[in-house]
Amino acid sequence: MMNRFEGPGGKEARIRYLDGDFQVTSPGSFVRCAVTGESIALDELKYWSVARQEPYVSASVSLQREIEANPDLRRRG
Repeated sequence: MMNRFEGPGGKEARIRYLDGDFQVTSPGSFVRCAVTGESIALDELKYWSVARQEPYVSASVSLQREIEANPDLRRRG
């Protein structure tokens, strides 16, 4: 079965992640979540880290990665 990212034009994009925006440096239709490996269509990309230059499939996955990178966040509260 072909997924929506396969076929003509279904290649992975290269992205430069900026504050509140991103810049496509190599054309494609999707990126892969840095944590889960799931494909994220560029028009659905909402979560990323500027510091790590990584995309995430959801807010919860983004938070998970932030806690992994900064264990002190777990102790706050």
